Amino acid sequence: MSFASDVITIEQDGPIGTVWLDRPDKLNAMGKAFWTDLPLAMQAVGADQAVRVIIIAARGKAFTVGLDLTEFSDVSVGSGNSPAAKAQSAYREIKRMQQAFTAIADCQKPVIAAVHGYCLGGGIDLITAADIRIAAKDAVFSVRETKLAIVADVGTLQRLPRILSPGQVAELAYTGKDIDAARAEKIGLVNDLYEDVDRLHKAARSLAEEIAANSPLVVQGTKHILRANEGRTVEQALDYVALYNASHLQSADLMEAIAAHIENRPPTFTGE
Repeated sequence: MSFASDVITIEQDGPIGTVWLDRPDKLNAMGKAFWTDLPLAMQAVGADQAVRVIIIAARGKAFTVGLDLTEFSDVSVGSGNSPAAKAQSAYREIKRMQQAFTAIADCQKPVIAAVHGYCLGGGIDLITAADIRIAAKDAVFSVRETKLAIVADVGTLQRLPRILSPGQVAELAYTGKDIDAARAEKIGLVNDLYEDVDRLHKAARSLAEEIAANSPLVVQGTKHILRANEGRTVEQALDYVALYNASHLQSADLMEAIAAHIENRPPTFTGE
């Protein structure tokens, strides 16, 4: 896998690829390089056929403190010689930044976000694009944009309502308050909590291994179906999955699963 960045690194260990936010001296603040490099990192690890599950984690004391305001002081006004040109410039920049997190949501492979320390502003946008979220007990979450006098615009207000109840979303988005890991688990923002960052990363690895042991064809198909359900009635969604499975029931992985069951042995899935 070919990828190079000053703020993001990728590690591959067997079927698991880890995308590390790697700007620890700035608490993984999201500077200009981040918005360019994150979608490239997701493309690189997503395209690697050896990788079956992706973990997004962070180096240093925090997952991320969100947008690096020192590098984006001009986003609110855009660039150009007229108000319309400035508005168009700002629009294009926001759309580019949105794509960085859409690259996570659109990845065919399961994505696990492992959060410790601060997860503020853009950090919420990031983790809501992942499939599964887990956290260390020191994690702190905030839809911080409200306190910065800006409407969150790169995914939180679109994806968080699919995770939390409307009242919880409204409270977090209207107040911009910090919530601790215990509250995040209680309201369903994260699945599980772990004592410290080391245990968190081990748990993320264990969960990824559990997923990777299954047929990658089926795991990716399941993710596809879960997303395809959005905007469809139950009847429409059932018809869609029937059509999908009708085209995949001849897979080598299914034949291997049946053979392994009959022979009372662990299956070896190839994704074919």
